[in-house]
Amino acid sequence: MSTNLTRPARTLRFTKMHGAGNDFIVLNGIDQDLTNITREQWQKLAHRQLGIGADQILLVEKATRPDADFRYRIFNSDGGEVEQCGNGSRCFVRFVIDQGLSTKNPLRVEVAHTVLILKSHDDGQVEVDMGTPIFEHHQIPFNASDLASKQEFHEMLYALPIKAPAAHDSWIGVVSMGNPHAVQVVGDIDSAPVLEEGPSIEKNPVFPKRVNAGYMQILNRHEIQLRVYERGAGETLACGTGACAAVVSGIRRGLLDSPVKVRTRGGDLQIAWGGLINEVIQPVIMTGPAITVFEGEVKI
Repeated sequence: MSTNLTRPARTLRFTKMHGAGNDFIVLNGIDQDLTNITREQWQKLAHRQLGIGADQILLVEKATRPDADFRYRIFNSDGGEVEQCGNGSRCFVRFVIDQGLSTKNPLRVEVAHTVLILKSHDDGQVEVDMGTPIFEHHQIPFNASDLASKQEFHEMLYALPIKAPAAHDSWIGVVSMGNPHAVQVVGDIDSAPVLEEGPSIEKNPVFPKRVNAGYMQILNRHEIQLRVYERGAGETLACGTGACAAVVSGIRRGLLDSPVKVRTRGGDLQIAWGGLINEVIQPVIMTGPAITVFEGEVKI
């Protein structure tokens, strides 16, 4: 006798949003059941031909700690859960306000390792206190024991071996904004080998949890162009944590002064970082757009 173990389809309500072109499926996990969704189902929802299409999927949930208003979880388009997403955090705020889930402004939102402070402005821009950048290798995590290094102003750069498209070393600065980033400076952002070398950097074994590969062109001391190959998603039109990491690395290298306009292929972000004040690392403040595209329902 055979037993049919196929689970019945569920209908999920969702909102499609983007922050500077970095696009998201946002799901309300407070008013609907989001449990027992598999990695394969997240992948299908994010698939641009077979699903809704998105760089990441964002979950709005009840907070699990008393100092937060909500909990915020992120799944990449490959179905894997990650710690942080800066552009997504701005969309999170817009979603919570538009859905009537809270009237608080600013909001305190729980992510994997910290609580973010998010503020909506009257002009539609959203300001996010992204917390302090992390430089300790074991917290990133990053294993530099076998890499050549050199000091540039306050930043230590590392020679990361690249296999494709041709074997060479790229000098990177390494920082975590709750998720790991490897940032390098390029002369021309349009010809930067993001798609060719990004996958090799992302999966380099010196980054046990993989890494986001950032390519930064310095335009002047208050303006850069940026492209990022995101782990688990590929190149996106914008990366909020990548913008923060690039500005922090650029300031530490003596190339930039705060605040910095970050020009991405999907739009502009404003990043401010005070560095160290009285030997205390200051938080990074990111400001940018959060746009609702459409709402709908999908069966899984």
